[in-house]
Amino acid sequence: MTTPLVSIRDLHVELGGRSVLDGVDAELKRGQITALIGWNGSGKTTLLRALVKEVPYRGRIEFHCGHDHRRPTPEHVGYVPQKLRVEANLPLTVADLLGLALLRWWPLFLGIGRRARQRMEQLLARVWLGSEFLDRPVEKLSGGELQRVLLALALEPHPELLLLDEPAAGIDFQHAEKFYELLADLNRRTGVTILLVSHELSVVNRHAHHVLCLTDGRVQCQGPPQEMLTQDAILRTFGSGSGLYGHHHD
Repeated sequence: MTTPLVSIRDLHVELGGRSVLDGVDAELKRGQITALIGWNGSGKTTLLRALVKEVPYRGRIEFHCGHDHRRPTPEHVGYVPQKLRVEANLPLTVADLLGLALLRWWPLFLGIGRRARQRMEQLLARVWLGSEFLDRPVEKLSGGELQRVLLALALEPHPELLLLDEPAAGIDFQHAEKFYELLADLNRRTGVTILLVSHELSVVNRHAHHVLCLTDGRVQCQGPPQEMLTQDAILRTFGSGSGLYGHHHD
C-alpha cells in the first residue's frame, strides 16, 4: 500500500472573513499524481497555498519525509503558478530568470559563468527545451514554453512535492497535452509526488492516480479516476447541468 507523503486533517482557512476551506481531510500518496478538481472558488488554489504556508490555517498539515516543514522549504516543495506576469519593457531572458533562482548570492550584472550556464541547460533539458531558449526574452515565449521554464525552476534542486495550479490554463490544446505528458514522464522517472489543479477531466483520467473533488471548501469525493469521473460524481462536484461528454481531437 502506498504511504502518504502529506496528511491533511480538518483543514480550515478563512480569508476576508469568509470560509474558503472547511474541514478538509486528504492524503497525498508518495510518488502519485493527485488531481484537484472543482468549480472556480471551491478552494483549490487556497489548498495549494496552505501547503506552502502562504495563508493562515487551522488544522494539521503533516509531511512524512524526514524534513522540517514547520517553515516553508523550497528545496522540498516546488510550485508552478498559472502564469508569470512580466513587464513588457523588462529585458529579461530565460537565462536571467533561471539565474535569479540559481545565482542567489551572485549579482547577475557580473555575468553568468560557464558552469552556471551548463546547469541551466540541464534544467531546460529536463523539461524538453533546448539550450537555445536561454537567450530568448521571456516575453517572447509561448504560453507552453513559459510554463515549462517555470516547471524547470520548480524542479530545482529536487523537490519531493510538486504543486501546479492550472499550469496549462490559456495554453492551446496541443501544447497543453505536451505539458501534461511531461509531468507524467517526470513522475515516472523521478517519483516526484504531484498535486495538480486542473479542469481538464480527460487529462485527469489519463494521468492522475487519485482525484480530490472540492465543493464549497469541502472534499465532496475522492478516489481513483475511474471511480471519481463518473456521471454521478461529476454531478455531486459540479452540480446539475454538468456531465461527461466524449470528444476526439485530430
